[in-house]
Amino acid sequence: MITHTNEGHCDIRRKSVLGLMLSGLSAFAAPSWAQSKWPDRLIRIVVPFVPGGPPDAVARIIQAKLSETLGQAVVIDNKGGAGGNIGAQTVAKSLPDGNTILITSTAFAINTQFVESGYNAESDFLAVTIAATQPHVFVTHPSLPVRNLKELISLAKTSPLAFATPGSGTAPHLTAERLFNLTLKLDMTPIHYRGAGQAVGSVVAGEPKIGCMAMAGPLQNIKAGRLRALAVTSPQRLPSLPDVPTLGELGYQNFLDSTWVGAFLPAGTPAPIQSKWYEALSKVLAMPEIREKIQAQAFESLTETPTKTAEYLHEEIQRWGEVTRRIGYKPE
Repeated sequence: MITHTNEGHCDIRRKSVLGLMLSGLSAFAAPSWAQSKWPDRLIRIVVPFVPGGPPDAVARIIQAKLSETLGQAVVIDNKGGAGGNIGAQTVAKSLPDGNTILITSTAFAINTQFVESGYNAESDFLAVTIAATQPHVFVTHPSLPVRNLKELISLAKTSPLAFATPGSGTAPHLTAERLFNLTLKLDMTPIHYRGAGQAVGSVVAGEPKIGCMAMAGPLQNIKAGRLRALAVTSPQRLPSLPDVPTLGELGYQNFLDSTWVGAFLPAGTPAPIQSKWYEALSKVLAMPEIREKIQAQAFESLTETPTKTAEYLHEEIQRWGEVTRRIGYKPE
């Protein structure tokens, strides 16, 4: 004869409820797409700028080989506006299934420090890799009567001048503000565009006749003589522009600013997918033909690990935070 006590019934009920809870948590923690073979559909790369800038250039260089490596079609979705914030917000809010990835620039670390950005670069995203970096270049329209930075400074002291940037809060914008207005006290006016492509086009058209961009945007126009390069922010002169001095050579130290290109997934993306993304990007970026194309655009090719990328992002947020405080930058 089997007897049942009230305590025994309680134990059974506790185990049943606990089992249901664990089952529910397991289903919540491991949605169907996390258990399926990845990738199982179209891959979307969101570039938070209009075509023509560093993130867009890198994305387009790797697009075809990335598609081959992942075994799925890869499309590039340019979502320009608000200095990169609109595209970043889009990815932050997307399903964390690994099928949407952000390829962005240094502006990602700069803008996250302001409420207006609508995202937190560290808590709303998972770092994958820093793929490339490149210096900034100061350019002028050939019709501007200056041949070097010294002559530009002299002109700016007697005439009101404006300069084009790829967007408010982008690294080239802050580099130019720091040189022209904080260091040299020239009171030059920034004119912001929705990306490097538009900024370069405006200077080529002569409205305005000065600009500061990451090298990928204006490089071909410099080589074609449609723009004049005055100085670069790299530690040494660039092989692609051997006659253009560095800011350090001209007496302006501590201007080793650069625009990097990094890949980030929405927070909550499963760790195995994050790892697969890093492996795929590392494989593609190591291909000789890809390295050659990236270096031809004046990039330095990199493949930082997710951990080192997260650490680097944190350092960049701190560094650019200090710059924005010094120049008094506020998002527009």
